[in-house]
Amino acid sequence: MSVAKPVTHDSGRLHVSGTARYIDDVPLPANAAHLAFGISTVAHGEIVSMDLSEARAAPGVIAVWTADDLPFANDVSPSIHDEPLLATGTVHYVGQPIFLVIAESHLAARKAARKGKIEYKELPALLTVDDAMAAGSRFEGGPVIWTKGDAAKAITGAPRVIEGRFEMGGQEHFYLEGQAALALPAEGGVIVQSSTQHPTEIQHKVAEAIGLPMNAVRVEIRRMGGGFGGKESQGNALAVSCALVAHLLGRPAKMRYDRDDDMVITGKRHDFRIAYRAGVDEEGRILGIEFLQLARCGWAQDLSLPVADRAMLHSDNAYNLDHVRIESHRLKTNTQSATAYRGFGGPQGMLGIERVMDHIAHALGRDPLAVRKANFYAEATDRVAPAPETGHESFPDDPDVDLVSRGSETMIRTDAKIPAAEGFQTTPYHMPVEDFILNGLVAKLEETSGFASRKAAVDAWNAANPILKKGIALTPVKFGISFTLTHLNQAGALVHVYSDGSIHLNHGGTEMGQGLFRKVSQVAASAFGVDVATIAITATDTAKVPNTSATAASSGSDLNGMAVKAACDTIRERMADYLAREHQTVPAKVRFADGKVIVGGDEMSFAEAAARCYMGRVSLSSTGFYATPKITWDRKAGRGRPFYYFAYGAAVSEVVIDTLTGENRILRADILHDCGTSLNPAIDKGQIEGGYVQGAGWLTTEELVWNDKGRLMTHAPSTYKIPACSDRPRVFNVDLWDGQNREDTIYRSKAVGEPPFMHGISVFSALADACAACGPNWPDLQAPATAEAVLAAVKRARGTGA
Repeated sequence: MSVAKPVTHDSGRLHVSGTARYIDDVPLPANAAHLAFGISTVAHGEIVSMDLSEARAAPGVIAVWTADDLPFANDVSPSIHDEPLLATGTVHYVGQPIFLVIAESHLAARKAARKGKIEYKELPALLTVDDAMAAGSRFEGGPVIWTKGDAAKAITGAPRVIEGRFEMGGQEHFYLEGQAALALPAEGGVIVQSSTQHPTEIQHKVAEAIGLPMNAVRVEIRRMGGGFGGKESQGNALAVSCALVAHLLGRPAKMRYDRDDDMVITGKRHDFRIAYRAGVDEEGRILGIEFLQLARCGWAQDLSLPVADRAMLHSDNAYNLDHVRIESHRLKTNTQSATAYRGFGGPQGMLGIERVMDHIAHALGRDPLAVRKANFYAEATDRVAPAPETGHESFPDDPDVDLVSRGSETMIRTDAKIPAAEGFQTTPYHMPVEDFILNGLVAKLEETSGFASRKAAVDAWNAANPILKKGIALTPVKFGISFTLTHLNQAGALVHVYSDGSIHLNHGGTEMGQGLFRKVSQVAASAFGVDVATIAITATDTAKVPNTSATAASSGSDLNGMAVKAACDTIRERMADYLAREHQTVPAKVRFADGKVIVGGDEMSFAEAAARCYMGRVSLSSTGFYATPKITWDRKAGRGRPFYYFAYGAAVSEVVIDTLTGENRILRADILHDCGTSLNPAIDKGQIEGGYVQGAGWLTTEELVWNDKGRLMTHAPSTYKIPACSDRPRVFNVDLWDGQNREDTIYRSKAVGEPPFMHGISVFSALADACAACGPNWPDLQAPATAEAVLAAVKRARGTGA
């Protein structure tokens, strides 16, 4: 078997040698055009006049287009067609594309784009969640509310009530390779190469823009230099622009954003404000809880609805909440349209409940880890007694479900519950938690990290040191795996076995550095019993595998691995059937292993077997398809099973802060993560390490700042601080939990793209712990915990600051 082995990344040598080819490395024909956008300089306004004469007369300029020059759909939205490629009369944020410059070189296009003269009538701009709430500016019209039990009654009857408000910032993707695309004219259509996580989305938007069916558009992507969700929808504008030039002017066209343009134009992670009110007992167990989630979504809807949904879905994290109410507002503002980012809203929801746990522990004077464990779901082996409840599967026609009108708000009351499956506890959205393993996993991490003794050492340090204070925290992760938009949980693959025994593979997933291609090649190699060197995976191509889902939601290996296995199994069965007949035996006695095929007492190389099957006119090519089972989800009601399974993990972080300046360091990290039966332990550990550091960056150094005119001030590496090598923990221990997925995933593995990101929450909790050591008061640390935020929290702990 080739799976479950630490095989090196398929592009590893190319990466370190600098020879891996990205969009910007593709040689262009001599007549290629280069594109750049002219962008808005105001956050909200009407375009009074536009003088583009200087731009058109600039050196090297071929043409300058506005929305009036576009022949068909002027739209690049991934959702409700509310995002024009080029602004039409009104601009909605600083950085919105207004006109397109087509020039002979990248530099000429950029210079000309700055020569456009646009006069605006400025309009009031909604820049903050407070602005949007006051104006009633929302997507979906009103808030989305999910309930389980009676939170208000449980809180009122609780011995203690804890409440607070918490701000968490957004995050710039800062992929190493920026947004880029190129297009070539083709017979009857165009060929597009795009740095995208969603080739079919590009194909769809390009087809709309040039007025042709999707079969006239071929989209190809070999690799990206990072994506993190930022290339799920944000690449549409570049690809559509290039395709328009290729189709209308008959010239190859290329577009890439410089870093500043990339940061100013594209969307970020959604920043959130979460207010909470929890009723707890003296042990810290939550008896009832209410969340108010305010998500700043920006000017267009993009993917904000499912992002905000997933924040609601992860508001419980690892904790059983019998009585809960979650109210979510998706706020429309005059800022960049926030978009997908690793975790897709899950980190925001999860950080909210982890904040509550720390607040409860501080208020009760209890150990934060003890409070967390007191609220854990029951282990999968410790099933609770079935709840004496009845419900109906026919929702929304359920007679026990009421629609209650409250002015402009529609509240969906879901007091009736779906019966708990075999006595399992259920999430706030009524999904049974059947695979919970965190009690055992956390106990193991406590032991291997020496948590108890280290916490005692931190307390002793803090008692002896007035300036430098340490903090330590252990936080868990329970992350749901699947697209919450059910139809996206599907994948296809195409596999060819050639007569010399070599194998060619295509699937619908995209490679952004995460090792998907290597994992999928291991699946194919295992199916045929050959070495992974036998497998060639070429660029993801909509002409080979149609109707692909985005490589997102941590689903790449789950979906595409199963699709590839299905195709390989089909070919192997054909080969086995032919070889068995040839040897007068049965297919069950044909084995594929170690590069050989054994048929009865005969043995041949896989290459010889392929050649014999070819001579016997056996089809050695097959498609494969997979659709995730068990998914049922009603997002309006907040009920069902949106996830196939959960991935689990826990992290311990130890930090130190300087109470005079707020500066801080991560001293050590210990992570134990659940990958099921890992397809590739080396790649998975790399994902865990990277996810932790990126999550820590979100919650510490990565601060997005807009001025009062809506201009992004942190739009370059000089002002926006991602973690550097020196910011990693000096001691960094990562291990994989020894277990397998209870669900029938590809070789019983679990997704590992997004779940490790949330381990960075342990850094934030450790910083809060260090701040709390400075005085008796609740430090109320906000995110990101920059040096300024840490210093302010220290002052609050001491009672010397607001």
